[in-house]
Amino acid sequence: MRSPAVALLVACAGCAAPATSRAPAVDAPWRVLSRTRVGGEGGSDYIYADVSGRRLYIPRGGTRAIPATDTSPARPAVAGRITVFDLETIAPVAEIPNTGGNGVAVDPASGHGFSSSKPVSMFDTRTLTKLKEIPVGNAQPDGILFDAFNGRVYVFSHPTKDAIVIDAKSGDVVGTIDLGGVPEQGVADGKGTLYVVMQDLPGSVTVVDVKTMKATKHFPLGEAGRCNGLALDDVNKILFAACNASGPASVQPAVPVMVVLSATDGHVITTLPLGGSSDGAAFNPVTMEAFSTASNGTMTVVKERSPTQFEVTQNLETMPGARTLTFDSRTGHILTMSVERGPAPNTPPVNGRPPVGAPIPGSFTVLVLGR
Repeated sequence: MRSPAVALLVACAGCAAPATSRAPAVDAPWRVLSRTRVGGEGGSDYIYADVSGRRLYIPRGGTRAIPATDTSPARPAVAGRITVFDLETIAPVAEIPNTGGNGVAVDPASGHGFSSSKPVSMFDTRTLTKLKEIPVGNAQPDGILFDAFNGRVYVFSHPTKDAIVIDAKSGDVVGTIDLGGVPEQGVADGKGTLYVVMQDLPGSVTVVDVKTMKATKHFPLGEAGRCNGLALDDVNKILFAACNASGPASVQPAVPVMVVLSATDGHVITTLPLGGSSDGAAFNPVTMEAFSTASNGTMTVVKERSPTQFEVTQNLETMPGARTLTFDSRTGHILTMSVERGPAPNTPPVNGRPPVGAPIPGSFTVLVLGR
């Protein structure tokens, strides 16, 4: 895929009101602060906030050329790339061509970024240029995580059920971790432990010692499974697993739930309902809230009242398709994204998923959520 960077046009509707001297109360309801229509074509998966570098990274897939019809003009092919925005304003900064993939992780110390593409792309966060490609064999990169504990990047692969470990400074592959299941989102405690939620049904969380690169524990999630999100309260050692099914596999429809469990011994503390099918989770240690965004256009907020008391405090309406999220710890904001679609076709569901309409060109939107 070889394409020059393409300028993005930005139009903002419903932007946040000017800042005031008084911060919103921590128990005030969450709301959509801004919707920025950044445009650009191609699919997307994960959204990533580089908090220290104040940039927002969104990998975009390539699209084929579409010939003109009687009702629509021709559209040229677009190559896969990583789109980069200013985290404060959501203004476009640049595009990194010949990259793409599912997600991005950044090492602030080395200034290196990585995309979970095949091969994995390594880039310079200062110049926003691609540095090299990293072969990953039979793996199919999906989720990705940087851990500052030892300066390594972990790339999760569904079919091989493992994590590829990359040195963030050199870009060398230093090992592979057998996770014992289909991995989705991972979180690190910054002290040598990695937690990865499994997408299997029933589901589990795999605990990894990053020093030995070995799985040490597997925490079962009861009847919950098809989990895509994981967040960590490191102070109280609590994990929040966002799962899309609860109960026997034969039970339909699936019920999305948040499983709250101990990060120490894995015992399940409680299970709470989610507003829709999740594809990510995050935790804010300042407000003691966990978040999960869903494809039906909702974000569920779970309040940790104490290490044993949790409750759903809000299901915020966001935008249909806004299923992944990233947390900006400097502002306390959550960012998510989606695209507007035309009417859904009258066809049966595929793998339990209802049909969706075709994306409307130029409608890709980034949402900032806060109080």
